[in-house]
Amino acid sequence: MDLIVDQFRWVMLVGGLITMTMLQAAFAPRAAFRTLLGEEPQGPLALLIARNWGLLVGGSGALLVWGAFHPEIRTPVLLFSAVGKLSFVLLVLSHPPYRRKAIAAIVIDGLLVALFAAYLLAETKAAPAAI
Repeated sequence: MDLIVDQFRWVMLVGGLITMTMLQAAFAPRAAFRTLLGEEPQGPLALLIARNWGLLVGGSGALLVWGAFHPEIRTPVLLFSAVGKLSFVLLVLSHPPYRRKAIAAIVIDGLLVALFAAYLLAETKAAPAAI
């Protein structure tokens, strides 16, 4: 488990850069959602929400990149990102028409959530007990 803790910056860096690709949805929501889910958002409200979602997910990726170089903020960043990624995975899995279309995102986000959990568990075991 020490290897996970010692080298975790690379997981956060790569995962953060991949996550930041969703910034595309802030600027080109139709193309981003067509690529991710096979459908485009329809109507002005859907486009507004899609753009906002792209900024939030992209921001989560930026936090992961920042946390890669600042171990003191990793725990809250990983918790925030893991909740978002797990929510996305569960929501997409609960809607059968999108499962196959979003399989790459489901696998990548699921793997990242598992790695985040492994790091947090390893870090908890390595930390001295508080009095």
